[in-house]
Amino acid sequence: MDLGGLQKSSIIDYPGKLSCVVFLSGCNFECPYCHNPSLVRGGNGCRDSLNVEHLFEFLKSRRHLLDGVVISGGEPTLQKDLVSLCESIKRLGYSIKLDTNGSRPNELKRLIVQGLVDYIAMDIKTDPFYYDSLVRAACNPEDILSSIITIMESAPDYEFRTTCVKGFVDERIIEKITELIKGSRLYALQRFNRSELLHPEFFPSAECGHGENDIVKFKRIAEPWVLRCIVR
Repeated sequence: MDLGGLQKSSIIDYPGKLSCVVFLSGCNFECPYCHNPSLVRGGNGCRDSLNVEHLFEFLKSRRHLLDGVVISGGEPTLQKDLVSLCESIKRLGYSIKLDTNGSRPNELKRLIVQGLVDYIAMDIKTDPFYYDSLVRAACNPEDILSSIITIMESAPDYEFRTTCVKGFVDERIIEKITELIKGSRLYALQRFNRSELLHPEFFPSAECGHGENDIVKFKRIAEPWVLRCIVR
């Protein structure tokens, strides 16, 4: 298990729960706007690295204080020991939220079928058919679409979310995404946070995130397609 870091307390990462966030290192995408480059690149150079023993000592000590554990990344479903990690966390009585890019639908199905996740948050970066030019060469859009279907049909609870970055999102793309997730419980439009970027050269202009007026338009487009749309 390639652990990349631990945020010991959060009130915003798991809806309705006080949680900690466990970051797993390594990702199969290279989203230019990613603000966790060290987690994408993985390896021992990752900041705030910790070992499994330390993680479970912490979780045992917080059983009566925390409600849930968020497993984030990087991309958690790349980890071969993810199932055993979730099983161990579950045995401590925690609810689990998984953050994912949706590129590995079979792994998501496995976690759902085995009852190892209580909430899934899937990022939809742009139109799935644009992924191969923006986030990963040879990305199969069918994997993204399969993950959407699997989550909507069988996840105990879930949300989809899109970061509002120029070059990835516009009004037409928001309409396309929300058509794909028609009827979903929650769709979150996320403001772009320009901090540490994986590929800053992708953004020659300082204005790479959509402004509030654009986001209001996106929300108006999305609302008829989903049960609930919010802006973060």
